Amino acid sequence: MLGHVSAATTLDIYTHITDDMRQSAAANIDRGIGKVEPKQDDPAATPAQPQAPRMTDFKPYLGRKRKPGTGCISEINDHLFEGRYSPVWPDGKKHARNVYAHTREECEKKLEKLIVQMKKEIAKAKAKEAFV
Repeated sequence: MLGHVSAATTLDIYTHITDDMRQSAAANIDRGIGKVEPKQDDPAATPAQPQAPRMTDFKPYLGRKRKPGTGCISEINDHLFEGRYSPVWPDGKKHARNVYAHTREECEKKLEKLIVQMKKEIAKAKAKEAFV
């Protein structure tokens, strides 16, 4: 019916379509081409896709802002968080280090320890550079 060479091609492409989706699409075509009013008791009368958001509905995502020098935490997947700290070292380059944890709170604690450790290393490197 769709003009594919084999039925397997048709099944591979269109098997995810349900009866409700077909009825809804047919009702949308009737409204668009035939200017037919939808039946009130017809479940396919409702459009298959929600209305597109209007420009006035736009609300930008404001993520959690961290203070400079506190690193960042991102959720890698459902059960893994990554904390990253990237300070500028005395050589003028950023050297990043990461910590990983199963919860955000655990990652915050590990990141806090990492920051303290890295600040000590940076202070040692600055002292060494000033001495030389």
